[in-house]
Amino acid sequence: MMSEADNYPELDKKTDIADHETNSSPSEEINNQELEVMETDFEQQPVSETVVNDEENAEPSKADTTEPQTENNELNSVVESLQKEIESLKQELELKEEQVKSATSQFMRLTADFDNFRRRTSREKEELESQVKKKIINEILPAVDNFERARSQIKPANDGEMTIHKSYQGVYKILVEGLKKVGVSAMRPENQPFDPNFHEAMLREPTNEYPEGTVIEQLVRGYMIDDQVLRYAMVKVAMPGENESENTDSESETPENSQE
Repeated sequence: MMSEADNYPELDKKTDIADHETNSSPSEEINNQELEVMETDFEQQPVSETVVNDEENAEPSKADTTEPQTENNELNSVVESLQKEIESLKQELELKEEQVKSATSQFMRLTADFDNFRRRTSREKEELESQVKKKIINEILPAVDNFERARSQIKPANDGEMTIHKSYQGVYKILVEGLKKVGVSAMRPENQPFDPNFHEAMLREPTNEYPEGTVIEQLVRGYMIDDQVLRYAMVKVAMPGENESENTDSESETPENSQE
């Protein structure tokens, strides 16, 4: 008849192992644990190195390749936007430069127009002042003429007349001094050649004392103001005398002319 041990041989082995483990000492258990750890480390080490080598030799993934492309695209877009902004700023700068040139040209034209206007108004003002001055002085000149006639024609006969003569001659002197202060000067055409720019011939007198065309006498005094004629001098002009005219006629009737 078979025993239970014969029917279950594995059970006997486990029992023996348990008995052996129970009977083993603690030091042997520690050594066995160290051996197991070393075996485990030895078995795991090649696997980790293989994994590392596989990772190093592995091809880059799609995520790794797409990231640089994305960065390049972003940089390109930034560069394009900056270039567009630069072009826009250049166009704006050119527009501003054109506006500055136009404004400068307009300013120069306005400045030139203002200078011309100022010179023109200044010239017109001077001309107007000169015209007004001439008009006022021309109204005074007849009084000066009367004083000069009185001085040349009236001869004081006594002390009373001399006193009157000196009094109006004093007024005449004041008038003449005032005219000099405003730039008026009297003409002295006597013994000068007749000049239609300054003289007006009122009479012609035949004479042998003066050359033909010479001013013999000033009938009405002429005046100048600021190198301009204020009033023409009315003068008497010399013309050839009778003897000279007869000699001229006799010279024209020469013997040659009579023989003809």
